[in-house]
Amino acid sequence: MVSVSDFNRFVFIVGAPRCGTTTLAQFLKAHPAVSFPVVKEPHFFSQNDLRGLGDDELRSRVEREYLRRFFISRPGRRTAADASVTYLYTPEQLEPILRLWPDSRFVIAVRDPLTMLPSLHRRLIYLGDETIPSFEQAWAAVPDRAEGRRIPRRCADPRWLRYDQAGRLATHLERLFAVVGRDRCMVHLFDDLATDPAASYRQLMEFVGVPPQSRTDFSICRPSKKVRFRWLQRALKRPPVAVREYFAGEQFRQRICDLDNRDRRKAPGTILSIRKRLLEWNRVTAPPEPLSPALQAQIRREFEGEVDRLGQLLGRDLGHWLQRRCEMPVEQTANEMPLTERRREAFSL
Repeated sequence: MVSVSDFNRFVFIVGAPRCGTTTLAQFLKAHPAVSFPVVKEPHFFSQNDLRGLGDDELRSRVEREYLRRFFISRPGRRTAADASVTYLYTPEQLEPILRLWPDSRFVIAVRDPLTMLPSLHRRLIYLGDETIPSFEQAWAAVPDRAEGRRIPRRCADPRWLRYDQAGRLATHLERLFAVVGRDRCMVHLFDDLATDPAASYRQLMEFVGVPPQSRTDFSICRPSKKVRFRWLQRALKRPPVAVREYFAGEQFRQRICDLDNRDRRKAPGTILSIRKRLLEWNRVTAPPEPLSPALQAQIRREFEGEVDRLGQLLGRDLGHWLQRRCEMPVEQTANEMPLTERRREAFSL
């Protein structure tokens, strides 16, 4: 079994969602010195508050429920990675990590909320967690959702639907710094990743403490998608509990499987094959949804203070964020974008 002592340090890509974290995770996954989990986003430390455990119990539980479930023993790979973007929203629960691996590193990606939030909405529809088709309507539903209303059944985590909270990047960053220390953190702007992914790669490897590899492939990681039928997407991505064992995907199955019953870990091959084909058929390219000037103004008022504080925290000029775009599309297809914008969208989560 994989043990805590197998690793010198962990690298956590903690968010924010739709800010290039998948591309950063792929950089680490491809490195021969890094042990990457079998599920990209285990979400273990955001779903389990381990702060009250003693050292021996903490180590035992992490080895039993986290390392055993998500990692494979790979001799020589002394650095491990975890790319769970929910960790940014529960920074206090990361304290036990430092008791186990004091030399851990935390990578935070940030992006202009005016483009990040509509992209997050579109991603949540694809995952089956969001049921409101229009971002403008979903934004208007935030007060209801803050009161626990209009939460879709089987939503994996209702916190995702609080778009007003997702965009508070300075607040999340300050909380994370307070828990793990600023010296353990690297903050990466989506703008930099889109402009020069090779430089971003080198910066990440230097921060992690592993030598960069010779590579020229900086291709698209997880571009945004739309779906034909939201009900079908939800049925496939978030199936009811009664049939979840048969219709859930492999990554979800890995999170909930009985590790002591290997037969239950095996998914029915025919059903999963049909599920995969349906998901591919249901994925489409659709016309972009315009983001109205009025909605842009609301988002600007909501987050201009956050953006100012974030710029001060990072020592970066973020004055170009939250600038009004004329009838700005929420998303554009790759073929519709100018080259610069196409590269920028290519590195979305």
